[in-house]
Amino acid sequence: MNTATLNPKTQYLLGAGLDVLHFESREWLETIDFWKDEIRFFNDLLKKKEASEKNNAAYENMLKNLDKVHADLFNDLKESVVEHEQLLSKIELAEKGLSDNNYREKHAQLLARMNTFTKDFKTFKSILFDYAKGL
Repeated sequence: MNTATLNPKTQYLLGAGLDVLHFESREWLETIDFWKDEIRFFNDLLKKKEASEKNNAAYENMLKNLDKVHADLFNDLKESVVEHEQLLSKIELAEKGLSDNNYREKHAQLLARMNTFTKDFKTFKSILFDYAKGL
């Protein structure tokens, strides 16, 4: 039997008021800012080892991945959440052609992206920590 495990929090939040979803979006922005701070810390940590590790392929790959995470994913994810917040503003101003269903659908998509990215970022940090322990 193949069944999917649903997060009850997800189902509850998507049925919640727009103010609750707005609050969750604001939390996402804070989380992304925290992740950016973590990435800067990791980057600084790895760069301190740069002189002694210049010919280490694993080190170079780690820095390349770090730069990609920072430049692409964080900025794209943050832009998406900001656009999502702007959609809420338009809905509150009762712009024609928009409904809170549009917002809820987008919120569900962003929630899935945040969950996936959180999982992937934890994996990346685990790899980074294992690497740093070996230095």
